[in-house]
Amino acid sequence: MEKEELFKKVGSLQQVAYVRPFVYKEGRSEQMNAYEVKSGDITFHVMADKCMDISDLSYKGMNMTFMAKGGLEGRNPYDTNGLEAQRSIMGGLFFTCGLENVCAPCTIDGKDYPMHGRMRTTPAEFAGADAHFEDNDYVIRLSGEMREAELFGENMVLRRSIETKLGTNSIVITDEIENQSFRKEPLMLLYHCNSGYPFLDESVELVLPTRKVTGREEFSEQHRDRWNHFESPVDNEPEYVFLHDMAGTSDGRSIALVINHNRNVALRLEFTQRFLPYFMEWKSIGSGDYVLGLEPSNSIVYGKQYNIEHNLVHYLEPFQKETNRLVFSVLEGDKQIIAARKEIESLH
Repeated sequence: MEKEELFKKVGSLQQVAYVRPFVYKEGRSEQMNAYEVKSGDITFHVMADKCMDISDLSYKGMNMTFMAKGGLEGRNPYDTNGLEAQRSIMGGLFFTCGLENVCAPCTIDGKDYPMHGRMRTTPAEFAGADAHFEDNDYVIRLSGEMREAELFGENMVLRRSIETKLGTNSIVITDEIENQSFRKEPLMLLYHCNSGYPFLDESVELVLPTRKVTGREEFSEQHRDRWNHFESPVDNEPEYVFLHDMAGTSDGRSIALVINHNRNVALRLEFTQRFLPYFMEWKSIGSGDYVLGLEPSNSIVYGKQYNIEHNLVHYLEPFQKETNRLVFSVLEGDKQIIAARKEIESLH
């Protein structure tokens, strides 16, 4: 809609779009700083105190993301204490894993590396938000900087920008990661993107430009033929993890698509495959843990020790930078969903 036409129909633009800072006031999330964003049909929340990750996404009032049993949580004393991290991993549209470790906790040369790293609970500095017209586009933009550093150790900085334009139903995340130390540093990074009920149900189909699918372990391998479909919840069913060899575009991107056929709504994820060459699928149909996770990463899922032993660790040289871009888009209707499917099929 043209800018002038929009102003004819609203008293305040806050009827259709806004960004609002606020502080949670109870429970495990008490005193956590965050932002609420509404942009047309989508609403989401950005956790300023937890890496500017997005805790939830709704489309026309329908929740699309997973939240673990503990519910909304701020930073906790057990966040980075080995497997205790499972008590604070809450899900959300995505959370950022790294920058020293992804996946299982481990101890290497006497140093502890917590499950999925420390970045996901690192508070933002220089956090801010703005909303304004750029020509006819009403743009909402948030930004913040997170630092992972240690005396005599690493000094890694992640600068994040989150942007949405009214009418697009898309969220663009741009991450610039810089090694600000005077030695090369390992960079392990995984974006944990999580779909949940009611968007996630028995009608869901996952569409990927996958060339090969492998189960992480024998139990997952036994269920490999159902990697792209979802089932009803099953009590106490263990999780499945699948590794995908994904095709991509000539300019270094790849795409995933989660389609809810009952609702004719889909969630499209585009990511920078050039710097995130591994892709894992986390499928859990366990009752109470009903979630589909998509995980683009620069590290394979078997953990830090495995990556070291197989010479797979990615490094940044002193003051070297890398930029990753994630785009989440909500699609509705046959036209948009069929176009996205054809786009993925073309990558094969």
